Amino acid sequence: MRRLLARLDRAFFAEAPAERLALLRLLVGGFALVYLCVRAVHFQRVSHLPLESFRPVGVVSVLSAPLPLWAVRSLLGAAIAAGAAFVAGYRFRVAGPLFGALLLWVLSYRSSWGMVFHTENLLALHVIALGLGAAADAHSLDARAARRAGTPAPAPDGRYGWPIRLFCAITVMSYFIAGVTKLRNSGLDWATSDILRNYIAYDNVRKIALGDTHSPLGGALVRYRFLFPPLALASLAMELGAPLALFSRRVAVVFCGAAWLFHLGVLLTMAILFPYPLLGVAFAGFFELEKLRDLRRPRRVNAAIGDGRS
Repeated sequence: MRRLLARLDRAFFAEAPAERLALLRLLVGGFALVYLCVRAVHFQRVSHLPLESFRPVGVVSVLSAPLPLWAVRSLLGAAIAAGAAFVAGYRFRVAGPLFGALLLWVLSYRSSWGMVFHTENLLALHVIALGLGAAADAHSLDARAARRAGTPAPAPDGRYGWPIRLFCAITVMSYFIAGVTKLRNSGLDWATSDILRNYIAYDNVRKIALGDTHSPLGGALVRYRFLFPPLALASLAMELGAPLALFSRRVAVVFCGAAWLFHLGVLLTMAILFPYPLLGVAFAGFFELEKLRDLRRPRRVNAAIGDGRS
């Protein structure tokens, strides 16, 4: 048991470069900040909903009544300000955890008015995971100030690895839980019956009746019954097999590709957009982001050859 725990400890705290964690901070924090800004008006409109619609969930469960509009706006503004500091890497020891807490509150408060937006859970958990780590030791205002003070560039270390491992673990567990939920609700019938087909048909019919955006492709495909059991089985296999991505880089690549295709299929057949995974940000922790800088090197080499400087 001690050897197993030691191996798990070494794997979770495996060394990673500060640049990789910093780039992950920029991607996830940037998405979260833009998301808050784009939906700022929507987050405030909940204050105009009927009081009986307020059913607090998550951290908002401490409230017995809705907040006044000025408080909603103040918390949203504070979240946006903390998000800007998070992305810039300014006073990150404070801004990191603060942004995670404020983002969780703002998203939970919105979900306390009727529909719970489960699609936002992964984003909030990712921001919290990164905010608790040393994600601003590179590509940040804090790092720039440290260099001016004569602090050497940080070497790869376990303190940069564990937030990335936690990021990936949160990702795969969110999909694994979705797969387990399917089995609890439908059993293996999910993969052998018309459940998925009925979901797609119902979703599009409901949207047509309400005058909402629907998917003509989804409406056309439900005529072909044989298509859906294999698709349902593939989605279930992707979700239940997601934890394997933590133990193999090749499996991780397959998982990320399958999950991305899953969300693309949801968009094409039900007109439901999940921007966080579709943009690839939700899977960025599985890749060595710092190697993106190597893509620019051949251009510089070719330019040098063209100028006769090689």
